[in-house]
Amino acid sequence: MTRIATTIDLDGPGLRHGYLKVPHSTHESAYGWIPAPITVAANGNGPSVLLVAGNQGDEYEGQIALMKLVRSLDPARVQGRLIVLTAANYPAVMAGRRVSPIDDGNLNRCFPGNANGTPTEMIAHYIESVLLARCQYCLDLHSGGSSLEYVAHAHARRPEDAKRRAATEALIAAFGAPYGGLVKPLQGEPRTLSAAAERQNVVYLNAELGGGGTISHELVTMAERGVRRALASVGLLPVDPATSPKRGMRAFSVEGAANYVYCLEDGLFEPYARLEEDVATGQPAGALHFPDTPWRPQQIVTFEATGMVLCRRFPGWAKRGDCLFQLASPVR
Repeated sequence: MTRIATTIDLDGPGLRHGYLKVPHSTHESAYGWIPAPITVAANGNGPSVLLVAGNQGDEYEGQIALMKLVRSLDPARVQGRLIVLTAANYPAVMAGRRVSPIDDGNLNRCFPGNANGTPTEMIAHYIESVLLARCQYCLDLHSGGSSLEYVAHAHARRPEDAKRRAATEALIAAFGAPYGGLVKPLQGEPRTLSAAAERQNVVYLNAELGGGGTISHELVTMAERGVRRALASVGLLPVDPATSPKRGMRAFSVEGAANYVYCLEDGLFEPYARLEEDVATGQPAGALHFPDTPWRPQQIVTFEATGMVLCRRFPGWAKRGDCLFQLASPVR
């Protein structure tokens, strides 16, 4: 059973704003709790949908888009129930970091969580066992954070069940990002919110919008409109013609380890490829330079697959084990 309480009712009708009360006993506050914001809007008959931003604290477009949404919600226009976490890992959000400064917890690597664990583990447990258990859909808004920059897209892990796969593809199409597709997680990663949604039989969408630790007004707007389109597609909000996407979605897939390029030594990475660029197996991806031994020859890094550059490392410094590029394969 969860140890997290809420200051609001999750199940009744109407619009409510409040907090998750995440227990955290410290030297400064023996009986304290961490206030993670939560909004619930419920009315009529319809699906229950969980919207999440701040799963990782340095990913900003989704946070702003959902803050704008909760400020504008009219429960009379809702058919169903909308649960919104604008800052899911609240300590990480307030620190502007991927992980929580309290326990070094990466929420999106903590599921299914632990009711008696660290604050981040307790949040993960609550989201999976309490919130997702109430929902049929989940939209999880991300960006590349401080270390990566993404082509704006929406994706989800590929469901085995044909009915849920069709519902997932329909949700991705409704979101209306420039690119979208289904992916196969490396090592079948079970610790993410997408895996939690799969365990709870919830139709899930992950939006990746920008990155580099910055904020793009264009991508905030894309997130706002995409969320409203997705909610309209499942009948929770009315259709708004003003949110129609400017162009059709291009489909892609990400199949395996060869789609990722990793750094094998510490150095300054000079990328040769740009976002959205088509590259081929064996093509040089970039060069590593070594400030501690400037006379040492540069080391060329190559692509191990053919595809489109979906994301790239943003900082110039790279260390052994850092992801430099991720490729997507177009679906014809």
